Amino acid sequence: MLFLFQEHQEMRSFKSLTYILCCSLLLVSCLSRSQSSEDPYIIVLGIAQDAGYPQAGCMKSCCQAFHKGLEPAKMITCLGIIDPVSNQCWLVEASPDFPAQWKIMQDLSTDKEQPDGILVTHAHIGHYTGLMHLGREAMGAKEVDVFCMPKMKTFLENNGPWSQLVKLNNISINEIEEGKTIPLNDRLSFSAITVPHRDEFSETVGFKISGQSKSILFIPDIDKWEKWDQDIIQAIRTVDHAFIDGTFYSNGELPNRDMSEIPHPFVEETLSLMHHLPPSEKNKINFIHFNHTNPLIFNKSQEKDELENAGFHASEVGDIIRI
Repeated sequence: MLFLFQEHQEMRSFKSLTYILCCSLLLVSCLSRSQSSEDPYIIVLGIAQDAGYPQAGCMKSCCQAFHKGLEPAKMITCLGIIDPVSNQCWLVEASPDFPAQWKIMQDLSTDKEQPDGILVTHAHIGHYTGLMHLGREAMGAKEVDVFCMPKMKTFLENNGPWSQLVKLNNISINEIEEGKTIPLNDRLSFSAITVPHRDEFSETVGFKISGQSKSILFIPDIDKWEKWDQDIIQAIRTVDHAFIDGTFYSNGELPNRDMSEIPHPFVEETLSLMHHLPPSEKNKINFIHFNHTNPLIFNKSQEKDELENAGFHASEVGDIIRI
């Protein structure tokens, strides 16, 4: 029985790894067939909430779909930024899926040894813990630039094992401030936007990332849109594309949890807020950061079809936006 269990688990792990490797090869192939462009671009490397899909301990139908071989694993939310001219690349978030996500970036960036930098939104597990792979136990990276806010910087400097990354110069922390434009190179820049969230260990930000001709907004985590001191609709009007919090599709999604303790704007709430927008504005909006219970995380679902028919998008690994 133990042998059969191990064989079963190994097969599931093999299928997950095969899926990730196939994704990597497919992304490289699609890019090579796309129009020849030297424009920088954003690539989606993950779409799941911090704990990924399937999620530990979940016995519900959502994760059973994976265990029955009906759905592939989904990597945790992360974006890549690539400049094909300078052959530079950056990660937006350092997720627990860092090894697979960095492999995709290497395949797209001529086998770079390490990222040119990592932008981190906040200190929740899906957004920074991938930094561990830069340490002496793994890559042994050298002074990878990590861009983060002051409290996040203090958190990394004063808590192990992250403080060891600083001590051994695996990372070099660049403190950023809200609203200040920070150049990545002469073609790319970004700025941070503070958003309300459960800030137990650090502040939380979104990012506006700008290229030569276009810009994107990235807000994977926020408590509720009405708690923000900015208007999300106006913020979307100022960019060409937006990746926004789609953690939960609707209230009651976690029947045994008080969802007020983990507030996010339900996708249904966001759709209601934005239903009046013209098609050109709806087309900008890409939901991301899906909890394992969210039907938008599945390859196919009625909710995903309805979302797309309404003019919005559910992010997929491999989505590419040139900026």
